[in-house]
Amino acid sequence: MACVISILMKDLADEVALIDVMEDKLKGEMMDLQHGSLFLRTSKIVSGKDYNVTANSKLVIIMAGAHQQERESCLNLVQHNVNIFKFIIPNVLKYSPNCKLLIVSNPVDNLDLCGLKDKWLSQKPCYWKWLQSGFNQIPLPDGERLGVHPLSSHGCVAGEHGDSSVPVWSGVNVAGVSLKTLHQDLGTVKEQWKEVHKQVVESSYEVIKLKGYTSWAIELSVADSAEIIMKNLRWVYPISTMIMGLCGIKGDVFLNVPCILGQNGISDVLKVTLTPEEEASFKKGADTLWRIQKELQF
Repeated sequence: MACVISILMKDLADEVALIDVMEDKLKGEMMDLQHGSLFLRTSKIVSGKDYNVTANSKLVIIMAGAHQQERESCLNLVQHNVNIFKFIIPNVLKYSPNCKLLIVSNPVDNLDLCGLKDKWLSQKPCYWKWLQSGFNQIPLPDGERLGVHPLSSHGCVAGEHGDSSVPVWSGVNVAGVSLKTLHQDLGTVKEQWKEVHKQVVESSYEVIKLKGYTSWAIELSVADSAEIIMKNLRWVYPISTMIMGLCGIKGDVFLNVPCILGQNGISDVLKVTLTPEEEASFKKGADTLWRIQKELQF
């Protein structure tokens, strides 16, 4: 619902369709939104358990997935969610064969692979996935530390979504001015810049500890992505996409890299120059994901 509200407030669609297995609760949410439609510009809000309400969608955002249980392995969680996707994706494409899919379910890098399974699809629409864990947060701690607005601080966290993600310190800049030239110890223990990356990785855990789940930051970023797609803005965004061949990676692995995003999904992947240390960390994340993916049953 955080995503729905974020999208409605951006006035991105003339119709929004909601799908969930909890039909009564979903109907209640839909009615609540309809009662507030006087303050919205979206003329039609519908919901249902049957995927036919989504027919001819241009953009479909998938958030369904199981929560990781205590002591549950990552492989078990991924397999559980892959099984859920086996039902969702064919039903989405049955009614909207030319849609774009924006997937927010966790663990997002592994679930990217679902879009490539030919036996699920009658045709291949354009796939990409939004990397869920707040990779735009890196400019936020940077901006706080430097005393500038986050929009003036540019940085990227590449690689795997999570603990083994790679902060590309070599490319951090403020309005085009490289921070490496201003702070020779950027990214080192001496300057404590690693604490910035630690904040990005651990911030969601803290939110979950305090309120039970994360929602607003994720869905505001999802709505931002949706706006870029619907309006074909062609912004450079960090997106999880197939990176086979990059840095010598050979497997069908999806990792976060800066991409040009527009109405056709990803049109280009920007090749970021990494230091040897950053490249090694990037490959390590790819190896971690590949070990999990090769055990999955599709």
